[in-house]
Amino acid sequence: MIRKLLFSCAAIFLTTAPGLAESRIFYVGTYTGGASKGIYGFSLDVKTGKLEALGLLAATENPSFLALHPSGKFLYAVNEIEEGAVSAFAVSEDGKGLEALNTQTTKGSGPCHLSVDASGKNVLFANYNSGSVGVIRIEGDGSLGEVSTFIQHEGSSVNPGRQTEPHAHCITLDPANMVAVSADLGADKVFAYAFDAAKGKLIPAKQPSVNLAPGSGPRHFAFHPSGSFGYSINEMLSTVTAFEYDPVTGGLAEIGTVSTLPSDFTGSNSTAEIFVHPSGKFLYGSNRGHDSIAVFSIDTKSGELTPVQHSRVGGKTPRGFALDPTGDFILTANQDSGEIHVFRINPLNGKIGDTAREAKVDKPVCIVFAPLGK
Repeated sequence: MIRKLLFSCAAIFLTTAPGLAESRIFYVGTYTGGASKGIYGFSLDVKTGKLEALGLLAATENPSFLALHPSGKFLYAVNEIEEGAVSAFAVSEDGKGLEALNTQTTKGSGPCHLSVDASGKNVLFANYNSGSVGVIRIEGDGSLGEVSTFIQHEGSSVNPGRQTEPHAHCITLDPANMVAVSADLGADKVFAYAFDAAKGKLIPAKQPSVNLAPGSGPRHFAFHPSGSFGYSINEMLSTVTAFEYDPVTGGLAEIGTVSTLPSDFTGSNSTAEIFVHPSGKFLYGSNRGHDSIAVFSIDTKSGELTPVQHSRVGGKTPRGFALDPTGDFILTANQDSGEIHVFRINPLNGKIGDTAREAKVDKPVCIVFAPLGK
């Protein structure tokens, strides 16, 4: 029987060592203004997929994207508002509580994405509305220091409704923690920056950007765990572009582009989130409109993608989703129908099985897992 709960979005946090945990605590970031008030907590039973609500853990405005510190001791959330900000929280010993530390400006409007670098010294952020990226230093107590880097993107593209100016939609670090890439929907570019973790600095990489097909609208970017390939999910054309990646120059060389939709689909659609399976063998991307997760197999030698499945998410508008760090589960955050669905993943072919559990939520937006063993 499907069990239903009340709350909103999901950032997953594993609190015990792999192989020992029967349940995992996760944090839920939301769009506020309606029923949601901020960040909520849940526990996922990894044997049954059952979800248990822990309640409201922190009241904060529009925490639409979340990221955890590598230590697991701190949580960071964008505040997607006109005068953009990032908020910092300390995670309690048992993982079931959040204590507000402080908030820092992003010097731009509508921040929609952030990441914490592997050293745990910096938060990197992307401002969608104003089309800029930057870095905020992390203090020893997990609180946010000053903005150490701020870069304004430039560029436009062919869609007069959405691409008259830059719209930075993500900022993601490569596996070596040496280069940060930012997919910019408005400019139809993926920008690359050499990253200095010790100083919290970004400078344009030797190959500072790569162009995508006009009107693509690159949204999020995922690296392959090998560090040899990268993948851009393109919101406006509903495609994924695969690249060879050079970590020395930050260079991206296009391998090919594939559709996220079945060939017989005729409705309107936009894509949202993208992840590579921990095994490196499969890639997943979400469709809003077709309301599905597109599953691809990855040729680990060439990086090429082959369509495997289009799995319905059981609701409307899967803005975000996440893979369990072990690759056993996928959780989808269905923004417009207001729920999270839990599915099992077949480890042999990457396909998504029937739903295990469902949690009723308000405006789920993102899902981000913590590292194993934290």
